[in-house]
Amino acid sequence: METRPVEGVDVTGVTGWFTEHVPGVVPPLSFDLIAGGHSNLTYRVSDTAGGAWVLRRPPLGQVLATAHDMGREHRIISALGATDVPVPPAVGLCTDGAVSGAPFYVMGFVDGHVVREAAAAAAFGPAERRRASHSIVDVLARIHAVDPDPVGLGDLGRKEGYISRQLKRWYGQWEQSKTRELPDVDAVHDRLLASIPDQGRATIVHGDYRLDNCMIDDGGEVIAVLDWEICTLGDPLADVGLLMVYWAEPGDDRSALPGAATSEPGFSSRAELLDRYAEASGRDLALIDFYVAFGYWKLACILEGVYARYLGGSMGAASSGFEGFADQVEQLAAAARDAADRFSS
Repeated sequence: METRPVEGVDVTGVTGWFTEHVPGVVPPLSFDLIAGGHSNLTYRVSDTAGGAWVLRRPPLGQVLATAHDMGREHRIISALGATDVPVPPAVGLCTDGAVSGAPFYVMGFVDGHVVREAAAAAAFGPAERRRASHSIVDVLARIHAVDPDPVGLGDLGRKEGYISRQLKRWYGQWEQSKTRELPDVDAVHDRLLASIPDQGRATIVHGDYRLDNCMIDDGGEVIAVLDWEICTLGDPLADVGLLMVYWAEPGDDRSALPGAATSEPGFSSRAELLDRYAEASGRDLALIDFYVAFGYWKLACILEGVYARYLGGSMGAASSGFEGFADQVEQLAAAARDAADRFSS
């Protein structure tokens, strides 16, 4: 059987790796790029016996030195597999770039729903949407309740000074990736740096926690948290602030995710999510506007990097929909400025 070329995958090399490392696989394999990835490339891998897996690899072309670490992602989901945090089962890691042109890792395929846009939310009724709202908060509280040391993640990152480190990291990425000058990004960076709250006990921080980075079942329950590529240790409230950034409500003037599912009827409000998280975690959210501002600002820096890679042709021929990112980065920077006005007023 002739193998079909797949951009970003050496079919022969990866098939050989699967044959050696994945018990029960029955080649030939088929590879389908999963839509929606704006960073690491993600493929569904299927064999002739009905087996299914997910393969993750870095974007095509040049990437930032500290980003897209396949071994790090694989290590995290492997460690969390022993906890009550729902993650896909880790299958294996390939660090030999000669196999497929770049390192990759493989995890089990989780059969569920990724709910990103309003059209996807239409498959769920009000009760399921409410359940998803509750579940995403409850799972986040469970992530933050994991003690990193016993699960082998105690050295995943420095535990102190999380926000200052993040400001340095993402401002550095902004300087490397920016396609134009944007004063709001610089101004908000300086305001955040001057107002960093005292950090409590360090926890695992997902770094990009939102509804469409989770897989939910038919009832709305979160059954797998995905996309751990920028996970580290630090201030858990950064995850909460970013969730507020992503969680659109009806009538929002700005949205980090245009057409976001959570603006549909039945999903909880941001205030309800905050109340539930505070109760589940016992954490004080009085300074949440700082973390919301940080979330908008960080997302602006990240999306500028994605946009720069898109302009450079590093997202693969199948990628599309990045043309509006320049305007979105500007909107996020303005939203960060507005949130900064709230915490400093």
